[in-house]
Amino acid sequence: MSEALRIYLGDLPPGATPDDVRELFAPHGAVSDITLVTDPETGEPRGFGFVTMDATLAGPAIAELDGCLWRGHTLRVNESYDRGARPPRRSW
Repeated sequence: MSEALRIYLGDLPPGATPDDVRELFAPHGAVSDITLVTDPETGEPRGFGFVTMDATLAGPAIAELDGCLWRGHTLRVNESYDRGARPPRRSW
């Protein structure tokens, strides 16, 4: 297996579970890890999370799932970057 890639998922529906996300990604390959972010004080979902999968499978998954409608929400799906290694901001 090649290198793993972490994928950002944004605008997740409130009731989404890790099993739901695994099912969403299943047609694109095996997922090794899923993290759905919750508010530390309330435990409520914050609407975003991360999926880790094989890098060779991640590109096609991102391309197909970014912008798709899932449970009434238009998903934002892209490669995740470490906070310290963000791509440069546009300066316009």
